[in-house]
Amino acid sequence: MPAVLLIGLFVVLPIVEIYVIIQVGQEIGALPTVILLVVESILGGWLVKREGRRAWVALNEALATGQMPGRQLADAALVLVGGTLLLTPGFVTDVFGFFLVLPFTRPFARRVLAALAARRARRHLAHGAHGAARPRRGVHQIFRPDDDQP
Repeated sequence: MPAVLLIGLFVVLPIVEIYVIIQVGQEIGALPTVILLVVESILGGWLVKREGRRAWVALNEALATGQMPGRQLADAALVLVGGTLLLTPGFVTDVFGFFLVLPFTRPFARRVLAALAARRARRHLAHGAHGAARPRRGVHQIFRPDDDQP
């Protein structure tokens, strides 16, 4: 699966981006298309800076108050990935980038991310992966049996 994902990211996505840029250019003209891409990049950069700062402040506040920063970490990761997509030239990546960065769409993206992580964890556990701790004589052992010391 990772190989298919990488092929999609590095081969298919640029082809789709070029196709969409050409189609938009044919509809509105070359110069307006370039201007639109530049404006999207400027707006995206400003938005990522603003939302990244907000996510950083929220993360620091959660850590300062001793809270578990799950939502704040997810928001920071979504802003980071969204910012990367916004910096990639093209309309398709910008749509996904804005979806991950905008404060009113990010909660939905966070729920999708949580659902995907939960599904992957269930699948991982269903295949018998129980982590590093293995029960031994009623006690969970976190070291190898040959590490026993007298």
